[in-house]
Amino acid sequence: MDEFSNILRTRRTIRKYSEKQVSDELLKNILEMGCRASTTGNMQVYSIIVTRSEEVKKELLSCHFNQKMVIEAPVVMTFCADFNRFSKWCVLRNADPGYENFISFTTAAIDAIIVCQTVCIAAEAMGLGICYLGTTTYMAHRIIEVLKLPRGVVPLTTISMGWPSDIPEQVDRLPLEAVVHQERYNDYSHPDIDRFYSEKESRPDSRQFIKENNKETLAQVFTDVRYKKEDNVYFSGLLLQVLKDQGFLEDKR
Repeated sequence: MDEFSNILRTRRTIRKYSEKQVSDELLKNILEMGCRASTTGNMQVYSIIVTRSEEVKKELLSCHFNQKMVIEAPVVMTFCADFNRFSKWCVLRNADPGYENFISFTTAAIDAIIVCQTVCIAAEAMGLGICYLGTTTYMAHRIIEVLKLPRGVVPLTTISMGWPSDIPEQVDRLPLEAVVHQERYNDYSHPDIDRFYSEKESRPDSRQFIKENNKETLAQVFTDVRYKKEDNVYFSGLLLQVLKDQGFLEDKR
C-alpha cells in the first residue's frame, strides 16, 4: 500500500521516452487492468485505439499539433466514446437502441475517461510514463479520419506511453482545500482566491511564463495565450459538428 501511495503522490507527466519498447504482454496486462474500471450500467461504451506503427503515428502527429511525443513514444492510445458497438449488439438481439443523443455521448465520454485514467495508473504502477494529449477534442474531426472511426464513435483523449528517458520536476497542484468542498459547495471569496493561487503565482516558472508572454499576471497567460476565447469558440464549433456527424445530436422528436 505504501508503494502504491508513493506512485500516486510522486507521479509526473512524461514527455520524453527511451527507445525501449513496451512488450505486447505488458501492454495487454495494463489494458486488462484498465478495462476493469467502473462503467455505466456495465455497458463499456468506449473503445481504445492502440497505435504502434510509425506510419499511423506520423498521420496523427499533425492532429496533435506536432508534439514530438506522438512519434517518439512506443505506444499511443486514443480513448473514444463508443456507442457503435453497443447499438449494433442491441439491433442484433432485437432491441431498439436509443442512443443518438447528447446524454448518451456524455455517458460514453465518462466511461472513456474513467478507463483511460485507470490504464494510466496501471501503466505508472509498472514503471511506465504517460502524457495526456489535450489536443484530441480540438482535432477530433481529423482523428476520426485517420483512425477510420465509424458513426457513434468520438475520440475523447489520447495518451502517449513508454519508458521514461528522464524524470522531470513534479508540477504544482492547488491545495486540497481549493478543490474539495465539505457537504455543499462553498463559493470562493476574493481572499480565498488569493490564498489558493498565491503559491502557483509565486513559482519561478510561473513568473517566467508571465515574462515570456509579456503579460501582467499568470491568469492572463491562460486567457490571452494558452486558452483564448476565440480558440475555445472555434474548437467548440468543430466538436459540436463532430457530435452531429457521429450521430450524438440527433433530434427525432
